[in-house]
Amino acid sequence: MSEHRVTIVVASWNRRDELIEHLGHHEAPVIVMDNASTDGTSAAVRAAHPEVRVVTLPENVGAVARTIGARLATTPYVAFADDDSWWAPGALARAEEVFDAHPSLGLLAGSIAVGPRQQPDPLDAVLASSPLGVRDGLPGPLLLGFVGCGAIVRRSAFLQVGGFDDVVRFPGEEERVALDLFDAGWHLCYVPAVRAHHHPSKRREPSEQRQVELVRSRILTAVLRRPWGAVRTELITALRAGRRGRRGLVGAVPRLPAALRRRRTVSPATEAALVLVRTGDRSRRPPSPRSPRD
Repeated sequence: MSEHRVTIVVASWNRRDELIEHLGHHEAPVIVMDNASTDGTSAAVRAAHPEVRVVTLPENVGAVARTIGARLATTPYVAFADDDSWWAPGALARAEEVFDAHPSLGLLAGSIAVGPRQQPDPLDAVLASSPLGVRDGLPGPLLLGFVGCGAIVRRSAFLQVGGFDDVVRFPGEEERVALDLFDAGWHLCYVPAVRAHHHPSKRREPSEQRQVELVRSRILTAVLRRPWGAVRTELITALRAGRRGRRGLVGAVPRLPAALRRRRTVSPATEAALVLVRTGDRSRRPPSPRSPRD
């Protein structure tokens, strides 16, 4: 590409060596958001990759770092990557073409190849079989969810809905963004021809802890955007999920005041789409897409 129209935003925290190893794979300008790492990440990246813009944050703000990076970008499209992931050769050029051809597309979810053997991520099959189906004029199945390191956004749409927030933070930060994009009339689509590579870091939090945090995030997202009946259902589900669910609920409590202050329920059509995605009941008629609002 003679002129890049996509910027890659990489959020990282204390994975210096993996980050430096994978930065060389990227084919577009990169902004590294260092989430207050204590392992010398910023200095090491500047030394190894002087072409990369590094922003050192004073504290770990979770996924909000991606939002800050998107604000700093000046290109119309922003691709997110983690310190253990990168976009395949040609993927970003293909994404530009898809966005250019579909003005209502707010987010493109690519396929993900996992590990050295490039095994398909199980999520690929889930996205490909979205109950929302394929609509005329769209580049792939319509979605109401995505994974951060496999997503490319139209910068204006992403910032219009506020990007990732400091209530949910991480993990599970994608759901509220997906709800707001859909509710604003933007389309989210799965386009498997746009591929990301993910080599999961060995420095990951225990699976049990991550499940607890996902319960917390789901409760907070419900409080932020869903009707009270759905919030009640999430709370009951957490209580019935045993120790993991109860820990997630307890973890959500300190953030509930902030979630309540920012509460804005999505439209009935968006809520119906989410229920359809959650239940997988294809007998329900998917809501009709609309045009993005300014």
